[in-house]
Amino acid sequence: MSFSINGKTAIVTGAANGIGLAIARQFADRGANVMCADMDEKKLASEWGDQTDDGNLRYFAGDLRQRLTIANLVSATIDAFERVDILVNASRQVMATDALDVEDKSVSILLEQNLMTSLHLTQQVARRMIKQGTEQPEGQVGSIINLSSIAARNTRPELMGYSIASAALEQMTRSMALALAPERIRVNAVAFGSVMSASLKSSVVENSEWRDDIRSHTPLGRIAGPSELADAVQFLAAEGSGFMTGEVITVDGGRSLLDAVSAPAH
Repeated sequence: MSFSINGKTAIVTGAANGIGLAIARQFADRGANVMCADMDEKKLASEWGDQTDDGNLRYFAGDLRQRLTIANLVSATIDAFERVDILVNASRQVMATDALDVEDKSVSILLEQNLMTSLHLTQQVARRMIKQGTEQPEGQVGSIINLSSIAARNTRPELMGYSIASAALEQMTRSMALALAPERIRVNAVAFGSVMSASLKSSVVENSEWRDDIRSHTPLGRIAGPSELADAVQFLAAEGSGFMTGEVITVDGGRSLLDAVSAPAH
């Protein structure tokens, strides 16, 4: 059973910051060719500016809510590495919802950003993977991993939009898994609780009570490091998980096992 991704080509979205950045770095360190995609071109250049034409890293800046941008990202990946084996939809947005405000647009914004962008990119990448599969008589053709949240199941009114988008993403994961299984392409997701990304770190430094609240609602008593989430994503990307598809792995330190009514979700 191999958990190696050495020599594979991966597209990782949201790769300028936080969890997406951690996943992209781990994949590159483990020998994968990585196309790092994000809207924040300045941050991409800061994190990945040392790329070379013969190296295993490239970055692509653009608004992935636009279908043309998605097509250009796939084309840039093929131009650089000739194929794509792994897609990690790690780009996501979190914003509050006023559940009783008829003018609140957070639900539609988060569905567009967190669901539709991942769906459209999955469709485009899957088409390329299917083409590659015609030249590969056996074995895994591709692996697609979506990043979800335990907010899909454990919600709070102020996170209604984020919860709806996360739940929709998990259902999309299952639907695409069935659609792509005949093509030997697997689609899975990772639902996580609190991960010590840069944004969360700055927040808990400023608010120690919030940090303590997160820990008290997590049976393992701590906040996960980004590498722990990256390990789960690598597992789903590798051929060692080759008989898994349509699954949502929960990485939350046991948090979703508790009554989540009073637990904040991030």
